[in-house]
Amino acid sequence: MLQLILLCLFLFALSLFGGLGVLRYSERRAEERAVDDMAQTQPREPAYFDPALVDHLPEPARRFFHYAIKPGARLFTVARLTMTGKFGMGSRDKPDYLPMSARQVLAMPTGFVWAMRARRGLMTISGSDSDRWTRFWLMGFIPVARMGGTHDHALSAFGRYVAEAVFWTPAAVLPGPNVRWELVDVDTARVTVRHQGLSQSVDVTVAPDGQPVQVRLDRWSNANPDREYRWQPFGGYLSAFREVEGFRLPHHVEAGNFFGTDRYFPFFVVDVGQIRFQPLTDGQSPTV
Repeated sequence: MLQLILLCLFLFALSLFGGLGVLRYSERRAEERAVDDMAQTQPREPAYFDPALVDHLPEPARRFFHYAIKPGARLFTVARLTMTGKFGMGSRDKPDYLPMSARQVLAMPTGFVWAMRARRGLMTISGSDSDRWTRFWLMGFIPVARMGGTHDHALSAFGRYVAEAVFWTPAAVLPGPNVRWELVDVDTARVTVRHQGLSQSVDVTVAPDGQPVQVRLDRWSNANPDREYRWQPFGGYLSAFREVEGFRLPHHVEAGNFFGTDRYFPFFVVDVGQIRFQPLTDGQSPTV
């Protein structure tokens, strides 16, 4: 009888880990397909930036674009990034930061995939966040934080990657049929992006030379004590600007919930290692 019980336990464990392995593999394949879809939206022969494109915008928005995009820069809209930093798992009083590294593909308005790995001692958390899902694993084989496939998730994710597009892919927020800019105050402009029934406004505050110093938005989020989706302040600070292929982009970002209030918690603190805009060559397999 004992041998039968042990055999049953062994077969159960084998099927469980086999099933988890299949799930992990299918999720990685989904990441690759999503990244491939986004990579194909990169302009193969992009236009070149002409400052006249923003002549009609409010002055802070013109100042921003004149700083962020050099005349003649090719207007790539899809970026690949690598970053290191820390990710807060706690609260303002107890941040519980984990050292982490991540790779991201940002393709506003199509979507994004952010793949992260964090470690503390022997404990690891890995997985990805995107406009379609949030899926992370503890120790590489225990699935945690399984979300996505809802309007709430899509709208919350849209807020994140529209805000990131402002400072990491500024060509993606140039004025157009679904991108509108308006004046907020002497140093702040608001961009509103619409895509497939979603709408998000982001305020960008600029320095006298046009360098963006912070972004702020009302984001649809359940990151609150009630765990209920609602509009609440989100944003962050930008610094360490460097030129990348004709763009001036921040390489240090600190962001979090309740931005601009005494509840602000910068749970996302990163230093960017590399930003690339070049399109993939034919036959190249894009992975995060």
